[in-house]
Amino acid sequence: MSKINFKAWTVCMIQDKNSILLIDRKKDHFDGFIPPGGKVDFPEAIVDGAIREVKEETGLEVWNLRFKGINEYVNPQTMDHYMIFNYITSDYSGELLNNPPEGSLHWVDINEVDPVLMQSSFRKRLPYFFKEGTFEIHVEWDEEKDRAKSFDIHHLV
Repeated sequence: MSKINFKAWTVCMIQDKNSILLIDRKKDHFDGFIPPGGKVDFPEAIVDGAIREVKEETGLEVWNLRFKGINEYVNPQTMDHYMIFNYITSDYSGELLNNPPEGSLHWVDINEVDPVLMQSSFRKRLPYFFKEGTFEIHVEWDEEKDRAKSFDIHHLV
């Protein structure tokens, strides 16, 4: 059997009343507004990776993260298996970075988020951050067609 390429990432939504903090990311092929987050560095704990990524990308310290769900991306052709662990918190302190490394930082009103340009995978899971329970998303990638072969969302209460 071939070796599976496993990688773990995090996303941490920071909420302040009716606003969420998003990064206007303009690099690679992932343009669009997304929450802070990134790759988990081995051997750190996943939640510690989320906290570190928020600090690096925004300058904010966060705590009391609530786990909201997992995005799982599998590519059978390349044997890639990526997981994104999604968190939300309203507990933070500090000042936003003046020159953040991943893109400009914006507090966006939750009720005015529809017209905001977002990465499509984030737009699909955004509502689940504000629902009770957790979610699990499974995406199987079709390498030849360069698109998702299947996309399933399960809301777990």
